[in-house]
Amino acid sequence: MATVETLYKELTAEWTKRPPNTPKCGQLLEQLKVALVKLSFLPTDGTDAQNSKKQLLLARSVLEIAVEHSVISKDLLAFERYMSQLKCYYYDYAKIIGESDNKYKLLGLNLLYLLSGNRVSDFHTELELLSVDIIQHNQYIKPILALEQYIMEGRYNKIFQAKSSMPAEVYNYFMDLLVETVRDEIGACIEMSYEKISAKEAAKRLNLRVPDEIKAFGEKRQWKLEANGNYSFTDRSIKPKELLPSEELAEQVLSYARDLEMIV
Repeated sequence: MATVETLYKELTAEWTKRPPNTPKCGQLLEQLKVALVKLSFLPTDGTDAQNSKKQLLLARSVLEIAVEHSVISKDLLAFERYMSQLKCYYYDYAKIIGESDNKYKLLGLNLLYLLSGNRVSDFHTELELLSVDIIQHNQYIKPILALEQYIMEGRYNKIFQAKSSMPAEVYNYFMDLLVETVRDEIGACIEMSYEKISAKEAAKRLNLRVPDEIKAFGEKRQWKLEANGNYSFTDRSIKPKELLPSEELAEQVLSYARDLEMIV
């Protein structure tokens, strides 16, 4: 336990620097992960948990740093892994170790992550674990619920506006991912709704202000740019005509007629 506490103190010292020493924090987190496993930082019954309150508090603090570190490192797999472990402390051991000051900030971060990946079902599953009061009034949860409402209503301009008003700095990366997801949705709608659209109008709908940005977006989605500066979607917006199976339909009609004649 003494080794773990020493590593934790070193980790917090590095993490509280502005900006934090991300590579050094990553190394310390790897060492702490191994050390905590040896301490069985996920007790299997209530007795073990009660006797290990100090270890539980330390492990929870480490995982909270690990979650934020994974966001800074843009490691989504690590984020999911650490968040899954951290929720055990928030929900299963809350009566033993109390509620963390970072709980709703990180739960809100997780909701934003799910929303940014268009994982709506998982998003609502996580919401069901929270009380109505928290959902409606918590400073970290309420804004994320509003984002989901904007998406459902198609008010994408509100998503772009909300990017600058997130409740914590650590939310910015997932907010960027959400904006990209929304832009892809808008781009798909443009492709199906227009035969042609000017680059300027497309940029306005996508909330892109720099010409290079709309150019890069168009190239990513393989949009055809004409010499006059318009994007053409003629080959995408017009659906190919489907051939009707005339012989099969005729046979069915005759069959129905025979059956009806027999009934009469």
